[in-house]
Order: sequence, then C-alpha cells, then structure tokens
Amino acid sequence: MKNLLVGASILGIVAACANAQGQRFRDHDTTSGGPLTLVPADQTAGSNQVAVAQSGSTRILTGNGLPDHLVGSFPNAGNPHAITTQNVSLSMPLTPQKASMPTELPFGWTFGVSLEGVAFDPLAAEFWGGDPNSGWSYNALGGAIRLGLDENHAHVQPSGAYHYLGVPLGLLEMTGWTSDTHSPLIGYAADGFPIYALTGVVNGEVTKMTSSYQLIAGSRPGGSQPDGQYDGTFIEDYAYVAGSGTLDQCIGAMTVSS
Repeated sequence: MKNLLVGASILGIVAACANAQGQRFRDHDTTSGGPLTLVPADQTAGSNQVAVAQSGSTRILTGNGLPDHLVGSFPNAGNPHAITTQNVSLSMPLTPQKASMPTELPFGWTFGVSLEGVAFDPLAAEFWGGDPNSGWSYNALGGAIRLGLDENHAHVQPSGAYHYLGVPLGLLEMTGWTSDTHSPLIGYAADGFPIYALTGVVNGEVTKMTSSYQLIAGSRPGGSQPDGQYDGTFIEDYAYVAGSGTLDQCIGAMTVSS
C-alpha cells in the first residue's frame, strides 16, 4: 500500500473533532466555495535541516521544519503568521502493516511528514458556525475560506510551523518529477506508509491517480445545517464511491515505484 496525494487536495480524510474542546474557532456561515487564489511561491524560508534515522522497527525523522523549496510571502492577507524554525521529531513504523479497517484522522493530528521535515496537515480549523461538533468541516482547498495558501498548497500555523494542506508542488518540481513518470517519494504517512503524489504505476503503466471521493448530488440539508449545493466547500460534501477512481478510501493504492 502506498499513499498517493491526488490533485490539489487530500480529501476523504474526515475530521473527528472530539479533541478540539477549549479551542476557539472563527464563526463561518458561507456555504459556497470559489476559485482558490494562491500566493506566489517566490520566497526562501531559510536553511533546511533534516535527518532520517532508524531505531529498531522505527523510522525517526528530525528537522527544523523549513522547506528547501520556495514558499509564499508570510504573513499575507489570508494568513497573519510568519514562518519560524520548529523542533520536528516524528516517529513511524519502519515496516507498516495495512489495517483491516481505516481510522478517521482526528483534528490536530499530523497526517504525515515530507522528506524535508514539513508536516502534511490537511484539516483546517474552520467549521460551520465555528462549531467543531457541527459535523461540517470546511475544505481547506475549497475556496470558501481565505487561508493565505501559497502555490505549494501550504500556509503557516500560529506556532510558525509551515505545513502542507495539499500536494506540495514546489517539492515535486524540485525533484524533477514529470507527469509521465512515477512520482518520487516525497514523505511518509504517520502509519509508516510512503507518500507519493499525482502519478503511480497501475497495470504496468504510469497513471494519473484519481480520487474515489465524489461530490454528493443535490443540496445539503439546510435548517440548522448548511444549505446550498454540495460543491466541495465542506469535506462532508464528498462521499466515497468504491472504484470510481484509482485510489481507495485511505487515498492510497498498490503501485510500483521506480
């Protein structure tokens, strides 16, 4: 099993926000998305420092959280935070095992980490009515909430941590990736599986990987819940339809890396 980030977003990983108590969230009532405006990535973040080591059955990645590729200008109009160095130390299984059932990704839990030591953290702390228990989480890449994302689909947390909410295009470009080749290894998921992006090998051919999460047809419930069409504004606008794409429920697939 490999994790393959697809398109510009990491969808289908639904937030179960039971651990969000005590944190204050912005109150939103918008129910429609729009074009995603990205800040040009034309700045340097600083000197990247990262190391990967093994200890028994564990892979340990340490670093300062600064990417080696260009980033957007931070702070910016949608994100008031400046990038600062971090003390990154993440451990994951060296030989991961596929579970019998998928586990939902809780809010505030790191999905994975790039080979440069930058976290993949696809869930934005933005909820319908500012309520993490509303059952409606805004899609960070849906265009409804302005988050100041740069061209790497990344922005900065209040702690100063730069992190990806979608495919890190700058990192892919830096590796020399092209659409007719298998994606290079770009990181590891927290469960230890490798992370690739956009392309994989299926039935012996390089294939553009596609999500099996599809927009739900029709309108949202309305009333005490959001109204309007299911258009991708919320993560919950999507439902998993097995076999509709090349990726499974966990945004992964069996592929052969080169």
